[in-house]
Amino acid sequence: MTKFYVYIGCLLIILLAFSCKSKEVKLPTTITVETADFEDAIEIEGLVQPVQVSSIQTPGSVDGVVLYIVEDGTNVKAGDTVCVLEDKGLKERYNKMKLDIESSMAALNKTKAELEMKYSLLEAQVESNAAETEIANLDSADLKFTTLVQSRIKKLELEKVSIEKFKLQKRLKSLSIINQSIIRGLEIRNRSLTARLESAKRELDGLKLTAPKDGLATRARHWMTGRKVLPTDPVWDGMPLVIIPEMDKMKVMISATEGEYKRISVNDSVQYSFDAMPNNKAWGKIRKKASVGQPIKENSKVKFFEIEASMDKSLLIPGPDLTAHCKIILKQIPDTIVIPQVCIFEEDSMKFVYVQKAKTFEKRQITVGTTSAKEAVVTAGLKRNEKIALVQPESILINGKRMLAKPKVIKKLNKSLHNK
Repeated sequence: MTKFYVYIGCLLIILLAFSCKSKEVKLPTTITVETADFEDAIEIEGLVQPVQVSSIQTPGSVDGVVLYIVEDGTNVKAGDTVCVLEDKGLKERYNKMKLDIESSMAALNKTKAELEMKYSLLEAQVESNAAETEIANLDSADLKFTTLVQSRIKKLELEKVSIEKFKLQKRLKSLSIINQSIIRGLEIRNRSLTARLESAKRELDGLKLTAPKDGLATRARHWMTGRKVLPTDPVWDGMPLVIIPEMDKMKVMISATEGEYKRISVNDSVQYSFDAMPNNKAWGKIRKKASVGQPIKENSKVKFFEIEASMDKSLLIPGPDLTAHCKIILKQIPDTIVIPQVCIFEEDSMKFVYVQKAKTFEKRQITVGTTSAKEAVVTAGLKRNEKIALVQPESILINGKRMLAKPKVIKKLNKSLHNK
């Protein structure tokens, strides 16, 4: 019987010990409050671009395709061929102009020959009339020996020959003026066709594009596809094809989402790093923000906004079209109390933290200033070296609640207002 009671007693002691252990509450993980530099930043990708470039563009009025284009990163000399285009419409117009001018020259030569023949025939008539006039003058010497009727007839014949001579001379003069006018008109037309042909020839020659200076040639991005220009790509007037950058000054072009765009401001500082140049760093500022967004793709409601950032300082100047990792500093506050957002709890529009007091926690109201997605600046309610919980403690561990003191009301002002 004694053994039985001993056994029961031991069992109760074990159960009691286990019960006490199960009720033991584990303290949540804490962090120590310290002062640090607060930083709110956006990290986004950008593309390095030269500030100044020599852009080789598609000549005006050209609508064709690329036959040849220089490879990216090719060092070229001034005068080297960097791109060759083909415009079938321009070539067809040039060939048609050649045929037109050949036909016009043939027509001019034919007209000249016909006019010269007409002029020669009229000249022959004039000479024949001159001979008739001479004969008529010779016959007039015998008029005194003829009858009155015959004399009258001879005089009339002489007058007829004289009138015919006047008419032929007038026609000859008019024909000369008319012929000159016709020929001049045809020659003007030929000169116009020749000028147009020469212009078309210059346009055809202009399809062979050369470098204006020495430098590193890169292909431009196609307006339609967004990728680098390739052979067989369609091109039209004014489209950049090849770029020769000035390598001493670079900028970074950033494509931001609408949410990122709204948070970024002109003159925000930017820090750059480059995957292709791991040991290189650069610094700059936001300079321009596009006022209108562009759809990511056709008919898409999602837009991106173009942002231009300067590169004012760098360890090494990166090359164009290099991807840059951009850290845009939205806000910086030096030497302030900064805590993680997960430590902050909200209740009735007020913010609280749980400050450790030995093995319990005090629920304390705080005032939060500038915030980021991960951290917040505490402007009131916390001191350095205090410890706060990363998660909300169990209620059994919470011992007391401290609220921030309310701002003092200036009695004198209230009294003044009451008297009024």
